[in-house]
Parts: sequence; C-alpha cells; structure tokens
Amino acid sequence: MKLSLPVKFILSYILLALAGFCLINTVGARLFGNYQMSRVCTDLYEEAIALSRSDTISYYRPRDNMEDTYFILHTMAESQENDILIVDIKGNVILDTAVGLNPESPESLEDFTPTAMGNSYYTTGTFFGHFSSEHVSVMAPITLGMFTRGYVTIHKPVSDILAGRERLLSVTLILYGMILALFLFLLLLSYAAVYRPLKKITHGAREFASGNLDYQIPIHAEDEMGYLATTLNYMAGELKQTETFQKNFISNVSHDFRSPLTSIKGYVEAILDGTIPMEMQNKYLNIVLFETSRLTKLTQGMLQLNTFDMKTYMLNIMDFDLHKVIKETAASFEGICTQRHISIELILASQQAFVSADMEKIRQVLYNLIDNAIKFSDDYSIITIETTLKNDKFFVSVRDRGSGIPKDSLAKIWDRFYKIDVSRGKDRKGTGLGLSIVKEIIATHKQNINVISTEGVGSEFIFTLARSKKGREDDEE
Repeated sequence: MKLSLPVKFILSYILLALAGFCLINTVGARLFGNYQMSRVCTDLYEEAIALSRSDTISYYRPRDNMEDTYFILHTMAESQENDILIVDIKGNVILDTAVGLNPESPESLEDFTPTAMGNSYYTTGTFFGHFSSEHVSVMAPITLGMFTRGYVTIHKPVSDILAGRERLLSVTLILYGMILALFLFLLLLSYAAVYRPLKKITHGAREFASGNLDYQIPIHAEDEMGYLATTLNYMAGELKQTETFQKNFISNVSHDFRSPLTSIKGYVEAILDGTIPMEMQNKYLNIVLFETSRLTKLTQGMLQLNTFDMKTYMLNIMDFDLHKVIKETAASFEGICTQRHISIELILASQQAFVSADMEKIRQVLYNLIDNAIKFSDDYSIITIETTLKNDKFFVSVRDRGSGIPKDSLAKIWDRFYKIDVSRGKDRKGTGLGLSIVKEIIATHKQNINVISTEGVGSEFIFTLARSKKGREDDEE
C-alpha cells in the first residue's frame, strides 16, 4: 500500500517515540541505577572515613561517653536515612543507631570478616545476617596508634537507592515527553510550512502535466517553496508561449508554403493539360521558378534559425573593416535602387572601422536590413546608413523614410513569420524570417539591436558591434 508523506511522518514519529521510551526504560534504567549506586556508595564511604577519624567515635574511652556518641550518630543517621554501626574487631555490634545503645549485651555478627569486601569499597547484602533485606554497606577502620580497634559501618537499603533511580527515570521520562510534544509541534509546523505548499506544488505539476498551462500555483512565500512555485509558474508560462509559438509556427508555415505550392501546382497542371498555350508557357514557368526560389529561401531561413535554437552555431570571428562590408552590401542593391530611384546615403564615422565579428553573418544582417528598408520605402526616397563609435563599440544605423511600423507591431517584428502586412498582399516575396535571423545573429555576437519607428515617417534599426583590438591600436598610432 502506498503511504502518503504525512502518514510516513506520523509512523516515523510513533516508532521514534516507542524506541526512545524502550531505550530509556532499559538502557537508561541500568545507567541510572549504576550512577545512583556509585554516587550513594561513594558518599557513604567518604562519610564513614570521616567518622572513623573524628572525635565523635569514642567507644574506647570511658563508657559514659557512649551516650553522647550515640546521640550524635543517631541524629546523623536519621537525617540521612542511613543506619550506622560501630563494630569491634570480633564482630560485636557496640552501637547501632537503629536499635539504640546496648553495650551490656552486644549483637555478634556471624562469621564477621572485614576482608569479605575484597577490593571494593562497598558490598550489597544483609551484612553478615544483620539485616533482613538487601542493604549497601561501607566500612572504615577505627585505628588507635598502630592498631585497629573496630570499624564504622554505614548502611543504606537498596530499595532506597532504587527509589532514587526511579525518581531520576521519572524526571527523564517527563523531559522525554516534553521533547516528544515539542517534536509533535515541530511536525505540525513542518506540515503547515512544507507539506501543504508541497501538496499545492504537486497539484500544480499535475495540472501542468495534463496540459493546463494556465494554472498558477497559489504560493507567494519568500522561501524555497515560494521560489519553487514561482519557478514552476514561470516554466508553465514559457511552455504556454512555446505551445503558442508552435501553433503559430505551423499556421504560418502552412500559409507560406500553401500559396506558392498552389500556384506551382496550378500552373504545372495548366501547362500539362494544354490550358496554357505554348507561347505563354515561358511566362508561367518563370512564375513557377519565382515561387520555387521563394520556397527555397523560406526553407533556408528556417534551417538557419533552427541552428541558432540548437545552440550549435559556431561563429567565425575575425577582424574586418565594417565600412568596407557596408559599401559592398549597399552596392549589391544598385539595380533595384536605380529601378525605383532610391538613393543610399552613407555617413561613416571614419575611413576604416575594424570590428571583431563573423563577417559573413554581419553582411547578412546588413543585407536583410537594407532589403527591408528598400521594400518599405517609397520611390524617389533616401535610405541612410550611418556608423558611430562610442565606448569601443560601433553603432550601425539603417534608416528609411518609408511607411514606418505601427506601434502595436513594434514588439512583434522580431517574431518568426510575422509580417506587418498580415494579408501577405503587399510583400509576396517576404518570408517573415529576415528580422528574426538578424536578431539571432546579433544576439549570438552578444550585441544589441533596437528599432525606432514612426508610422508614416520611417524606421531606423540600430545594432552594435565590438571594436577590434586592431582598430584601437591604429587609433593610438
């Protein structure tokens, strides 16, 4: 059976609580018992040593002093809940704080042997049959000169020591219960702070997986969970844009391919079935050739953009004279400019302008921008190409005085297949990929391109290129 995360947490908590409880009542009880026994016996032994060396023990003095000794020892034993005996070397109990002073008929300990304790400073048992229950006993010799005259023995019931252990164990269990309560509170806090947001994120992920990219995960916290939710929402937005782009891409490709293919198919069928007479076939074959060239150009543009998307395109960076490339590219439009009476004006910052870039790609950028400028310029107009040097960068401007770009289209002109004339009627040769390719090339060079346009006045495209090291050295000379 699949367990949810809260159930796993609760089961782990219960197992941890039970394991801790068992551990305290087994290992903990033993450790507490050993600690309590060691502490009590040490205290008793130190007390016995102190008594054996004090003036309080005076049984060997005149007998009338024994009453004072008994009173002192009885008070001490009663306050500490111990039993203090004074035993002579033969095992006779001279004084017992539990039964009173009875020197006339002393109790004799059976088989009393001081060495019975061995190397330990305490022993447990009935102390040679003196007690009816288990006691802990310590013994210290009473010496006078070089001779042992007797022993001070202090005894404490084992049950008292075990009671002390139980008290320690009870305190520990209470503290353990408080810790468990604290952990339970932290578990509930974690549930509120972690699991509930995680559940919302999981639900959001399922929504995204099912195709609902409009769903927004409702988490606005400024922590890791909030960051994760924001990232997933952003990812969903990007996926939605990608989906929209794919739909538009398919729609645009279908549209741009369908028109020329329909023309090609119609004209070829008309030629084959004799609808178009022999003397008119060259005219329509040229139209077929034109549409085929347009399809080839469209396909090449798509392949080039796909190369940029795959991040596999390698630039052939070199130092070259930008102004030379501008002049050569502008000259290639001489035919159509002459036909339409359009002038191209060059305003160049210097005789030479060495930049570091891919020369052929920059030539393609200039070609596309000039081609667009001519396409949307009126006859008898002027197109200006200007360069400016600022902060080791060349700014290249291509400005026309044509129809301009509508304000609502400015942000879309970089989109693939987008055409300002959505009917495709004005520009049948255009593929809608030129400006997309321009932007990708400039971005690959880690440079910028912008557009300034006013409808009815004209448009200006400005892009930047890095000045080469050779250009800087030439200026210094």
